[in-house]
Amino acid sequence: MPKYVVAGTSEIEPGERKIVELEGRKIGVFNVDGEYFALLDQCPHAGAALCSFGTVFGVSDADKPDGDISYERNRAIRCPWHAWEYDIRTGESFFDPRNARVRKYDVEVVPGSPADVVDPDGGRQKGPFVMEGYAVSVEDDMVVVDTSRRRPARGSRAQAQSRA
Repeated sequence: MPKYVVAGTSEIEPGERKIVELEGRKIGVFNVDGEYFALLDQCPHAGAALCSFGTVFGVSDADKPDGDISYERNRAIRCPWHAWEYDIRTGESFFDPRNARVRKYDVEVVPGSPADVVDPDGGRQKGPFVMEGYAVSVEDDMVVVDTSRRRPARGSRAQAQSRA
């Protein structure tokens, strides 16, 4: 799945959100006390712009009825149309987690800044991302690339290579 740089960490303060459009879809990126989460900007119930106009609020929780109560601020979002509520961390509905879920996207914070990875003149983008690589070494002035994933030749092709 492609990865996109959407903001610097300083652009989304704790408790705030940023709406971005990626691959034709609006996505809400949330900062929940220094952790980042991303949800599709569409309520699964009736299609409202959940992340753009939804209300972010805190959630109280306890393991048992007389147990300690914990409170986590900025943990949930409420749909602006019909007040359906979802966990920002998981995209699950609080009242019907098996049947109602907002699409969640993985988010990671990588070193650097957006200015480091985007070339303003277009063209090739620099970045901290590494796709796939092979070991390269120089042996007696010959460059050698290790493609250890390559399958060995079989059948007539193997016989032809052994004769060469």
